[in-house]
Amino acid sequence: MLNPKNWVSNYGDYLFSIALMKTSNTEVAEDLVQDTFLSAIKAADSFKGESAEKTWLVRILNNKIIDYYRKKDVLKGTSDYLDSTENNFDEHFFEANSHSEAYWKKEAMPDHWKAEADSSLNQAEFNKVLEFCMQKLPSKLLPVFVLKYMDDEDADKICKELDISSSNYWVIIHRAKLLMRACLEKNWFLNEGKLA
Repeated sequence: MLNPKNWVSNYGDYLFSIALMKTSNTEVAEDLVQDTFLSAIKAADSFKGESAEKTWLVRILNNKIIDYYRKKDVLKGTSDYLDSTENNFDEHFFEANSHSEAYWKKEAMPDHWKAEADSSLNQAEFNKVLEFCMQKLPSKLLPVFVLKYMDDEDADKICKELDISSSNYWVIIHRAKLLMRACLEKNWFLNEGKLA
C-alpha cells in the first residue's frame, strides 16, 4: 500500500542523495526528486506491490535521471570530445615508447590499495570522497560511469539508452576509471580521507 503523504519524510533525503551522486548538481537533484514524487502519484494505480515502496520510487528516480541525461543531450558530440581530448588525457597517465606502446608514468601508476581494519567505520567518509570524485568527472563521462558502476547496467543497454557507440562507451569507461582511481588515491587511499 502506497503512502504518498510520508514519501518526503521517509524517502526524500535518500532519493536526493542518489540523484545528487548521479548528477553532481544540487538543483537538478532536487528537481528530479520532485519529478519522481509527482510521477509516482500519477502512476500510483499501476503500483502492484511487487516491490517495496522505496524500491519503486528509486526505479522511477533512475528513469528520471536517464531521461535528464537524454534531454540534456550531455553526450552529444562525444566522439569529437573524446578525439579532441585524447592526447592530453593519455599524456597525463602514460608515456609512449618508440614501439607505439604506452606505459604508466611513474607518478600516475596505480598504487596497491590496502583494506583498512576499521573499514566499516570509514564508510560514510569514503562515500563523501567518492561523491567528491564523481563531481570532478567531466560531464561527458559521468552518465556512463553512473550507469555502469552505480546502477550496474550492461554495456549494450547503456549504449542504447544514451545513444552512444560501443567504442565510445569503452573509451569513456576507461577514462572515467583512470580519473576516479587517481582521485580516490589522492583523496582517500594515499591521503587518509582528506579532500585535496
